[in-house]
Amino acid sequence: MDETTRTELEAAAFRRLVEHLRTRSDVQNIDMMNLAGFCRNCLSRWYQEAANERGIEMSKDEGREIVYGMPYEEWRDRHQTEASPDAKARFAANPPEH
Repeated sequence: MDETTRTELEAAAFRRLVEHLRTRSDVQNIDMMNLAGFCRNCLSRWYQEAANERGIEMSKDEGREIVYGMPYEEWRDRHQTEASPDAKARFAANPPEH
C-alpha cells in the first residue's frame, strides 16, 4: 500500500471514530478512560498536538470542538453526568500515563 492511500485510510478511520463518539454521547469520558485508557479529551489533545507540530496554531478548545462537534462546555452541559464513586475510584487507582 502506498503512503497516500494509507494516510487516506487512517483519516477515514479517524473521521468514523469521531462520528461514532459524537453519536455515543451516553458514554462518559471517565468510563472510556477506565476501560480504554483514552477519551475524547485525549483524542482532541492528540489532534491539537499534531496540528501544532506542523506549525498550525490550534488551541485546546479548537481541538475539542473538532472531536466533540460543538464547544466542549456545550457538550458537557448537554451530556456529561456525575461520575459514580466506583468510576472515580478506578480512575484514581489507574491515572492516565499520557
